[in-house]
Amino acid sequence: MVDDRRARRRRRRWGGTAAAAMLLPAALSPPGAWLPAVMAALALVIAVLPWPTGRISLDRAAGGLALLSLAADSVSFGKAGLALLWLPFETVALLVLLERVVRHVPGPRAGIVGALTGTAAILLPLRYTLHDPHLGPKESVFMAALAFFPTACAAGVGLYLRALDTRRAHAVALARREQRLEVARDLHDFVAHEVTGIVLEAQAAQLDDDPGPVDHRALLHRIEQAGLRALDSMDRTVATLREADGRTWDEPPPTRLHGLADLPELLGRFSSMAGAEVALSVEDEVAGALSREAEDTAYRVVLEALTNVRRHAPQAGRVEVFAGRTADRAVEVSVADTAGPGSPAGTRRGGGTGLAGLAERVSALGGALEAGPYAQGWRVRCLLPAPAVR
Repeated sequence: MVDDRRARRRRRRWGGTAAAAMLLPAALSPPGAWLPAVMAALALVIAVLPWPTGRISLDRAAGGLALLSLAADSVSFGKAGLALLWLPFETVALLVLLERVVRHVPGPRAGIVGALTGTAAILLPLRYTLHDPHLGPKESVFMAALAFFPTACAAGVGLYLRALDTRRAHAVALARREQRLEVARDLHDFVAHEVTGIVLEAQAAQLDDDPGPVDHRALLHRIEQAGLRALDSMDRTVATLREADGRTWDEPPPTRLHGLADLPELLGRFSSMAGAEVALSVEDEVAGALSREAEDTAYRVVLEALTNVRRHAPQAGRVEVFAGRTADRAVEVSVADTAGPGSPAGTRRGGGTGLAGLAERVSALGGALEAGPYAQGWRVRCLLPAPAVR
């Protein structure tokens, strides 16, 4: 903000200096020199000043100047040769203003005001040729044709810079959207997982008629640990939002990349909360086969599948997690649960948004994700391509 104010003050000083430089020679010239001098000074000031200024916007200032310039072309102010001293300065100012209008003025107004400013720049030589008795229509047409080329170049530069600005704004919007989606994924994958565990622990405690002191303390400890992990995930999410504002913080990177090596710890926490029998099988060939991003995606698939088991199949008697190579050397990660007594096999209700988001993430990595009934329960299966070993 401070730098912007300084820049605006600097541009105002430059505008005042340019206006004084245009008007001082007019004081030593015949009275007819005041009109071209004032027009050149006004054009330079409008071209240099930052807009909007007060209630006056760039398109209004440029449109007003263009109309004044076109009106001044038809006014006879004495000797036509007096215009030649200030004509180049006004021409440059109009070209700069045309570039600014084409680049910054929004919507259809850019076309209208740009066309008006460009016309003023093209017809500006007529201020000299129309009032010189030695020049005729041919010279006027020739000078206007010469002015057309720099005018077209100024409009082209404005269009090019406008396209760059639009592309940059679009890229920033996409980056912000992706960052918001990443925050939403982290909240769903990690915070929802831990909160689901807390809810299930609390429900289990209510069903236990006579919990012993040891069981009671163990239950509170598990709830405490799950809450701390949820808070840690929230802290990382808040850090991500802070960094999005362009601030500098001393915290570590907000998003931690997990991997297949973290699965034993994850399954240990799941088994202690859910009470189901958990089996983990990870082939040796899988170690180091995936990129860090792919491993993090595989971890999130397992995390989402376990969360869904808690929510939709709390009576599952066994959960099997497998990670290994397929025949085509891809990496397969699957989570299958077996329904417990009294649980209908192959049914799930509610949820689904987490798996849908993960399916898009897996697809972006060139893999595939599928979920559906399997044997006496449900299975989530993920295939991720492994980079070829050279």
